[in-house]
Amino acid sequence: MTSPPYPTLQLLRYLAPHWRRLLVAALAAGGSELAAVALMGVAAWLITRAAEQPPPASVALAVVVVRALALGRGVLRYADRLLGHDGVLRAVADFRARVYEALVPLAPAGIPAFRSGDLLTRLVDDVDAAQDLVLRVLVPVAAAGAVAAATTGTAVVLLPGAGLLLGGTLALAGLLVPVLVLVSSRTAGRTEKEARAQLAVLAVDLTRGAADLAAYGALGRAEERARRASARIAALERRKALATTLAAALVHLLQAGATVGVTWLALRAHAAGELAAVRLTVLAVLALVSFEALAPLPAAARRLGEVRSSARRLMQILHAPPPVVEPAAPAVLPGSGPLGVEIADLRVRHRPGGPPALDGVSLRLPPGERVVLLGESGSGKSTLIAALMRFVPYASGSIRVAGRELRECAGADVRRAITGVTQDAHVFRGTIRANLLLARPDATQADLREAARRARLLDWVESLPRGWETGVGGDGAELSGGQRQRLLLARALLADPPVLVLDEPTEGLDPETAAAVLADILDATRGRTTLLVTHDREGLAAADAIVTLERGRVVAPRGPGQQ
Repeated sequence: MTSPPYPTLQLLRYLAPHWRRLLVAALAAGGSELAAVALMGVAAWLITRAAEQPPPASVALAVVVVRALALGRGVLRYADRLLGHDGVLRAVADFRARVYEALVPLAPAGIPAFRSGDLLTRLVDDVDAAQDLVLRVLVPVAAAGAVAAATTGTAVVLLPGAGLLLGGTLALAGLLVPVLVLVSSRTAGRTEKEARAQLAVLAVDLTRGAADLAAYGALGRAEERARRASARIAALERRKALATTLAAALVHLLQAGATVGVTWLALRAHAAGELAAVRLTVLAVLALVSFEALAPLPAAARRLGEVRSSARRLMQILHAPPPVVEPAAPAVLPGSGPLGVEIADLRVRHRPGGPPALDGVSLRLPPGERVVLLGESGSGKSTLIAALMRFVPYASGSIRVAGRELRECAGADVRRAITGVTQDAHVFRGTIRANLLLARPDATQADLREAARRARLLDWVESLPRGWETGVGGDGAELSGGQRQRLLLARALLADPPVLVLDEPTEGLDPETAAAVLADILDATRGRTTLLVTHDREGLAAADAIVTLERGRVVAPRGPGQQ
């Protein structure tokens, strides 16, 4: 899986719409650091000048400046934190939405390219890295650059030789040391991201598959893999901390060297009568405090390497080609009423050059009729549903809805017209009401009751102590298999699409419950264009037509009474 070049610059491009807020935050951060350095410099001048016992009026301005800088530093530091976090959180919130939007055209056919635990890591940790790019990298670098330029310029004015020494040492501390950290952490950052993604995958497997792992005696091996992955991350963290600590120590050594060197040059100039005592003190203090703004740079360089790895992983999502290309000028589908669907000589391949999953399928769904599509696992039923909902492209053939060719319609419009219960339909953690309202947020209580009644769910819901506010657990864990499938059916009926698609609505149910659910489905969809995909052959007497799919081909259609 590849990503575009310069992923960090690509990430900055997504944050660029908020540049005004971020620029103000950077200016506040730079101003705060400059105020701190200026405060120390002016205070050093004031103390030294006061020792000479001058007239009070000659130091009055310096006293006022010291007070103003002390107050201003606090105000600027507060503004830096407030504006920085406000701007960055707004930018990251918008960027997170962009990442989610990029996943929409990839689902469901393109999502398996990203493992579930790894995808979660990208959506959480990697997106959060965007705020570190601003707060922990760009803002400290901008503040350090402003301080280095100001102190070097001041030192050059006071004593050119000392200024050149200070500037050169600041350049080493502010450029060379971070570059060394960045180079050393480039591979480590990518390795750590991969290790964290692997640990997330293992954690998801342990959580979801704990029962199966225990049943097959594999729980211990799975836990050991997770422990090894965690130990690997810990080792990488220790190595990273060691490199950053050594870099910080090198900055402190350069600070000490610059302070000693500048002070020595200033003392020589003072002894030769070329430099006043107050300027000597100011130079020594400036050399000491100017490195404080550079102290965060090694950590910033390390974090930049991590951000670069995160940006590369995010760009893989944002630039992933969608499985289905949207038309430039989409045709409009009718939004209501039973619609007819005609499928002619349809061929679908899961990969270019691969064997066809559907090989010349032709099928009619007349308006208002219920067609049952039978087939064993692997016969191509779910692929046909995916093609109908524009989740996968078709290599040849035609799908026409109300006379419009499907590939000429926008995917969102297609899924408003053709939708229902897919094989991997999800019940969200929440209440019964919240799960139903996903299909139609503006539905009234009467609409909810009618959909639940048609799905044979109403009596059960109203018998519960909390009724519609009853929690269903993660993916319907608090429901029985039959209740879960009826809830999904009620949600599909509430959506009221012109063409209702139900893919394996009895999957995982016992034969008696499955037959009851199928009978209720056929009763609830009377007069509605419906495609019911199943492998069960019982309880289909009420269907208008039954079609059998075998190895991607349609077997001769049969009436509901024929087996």
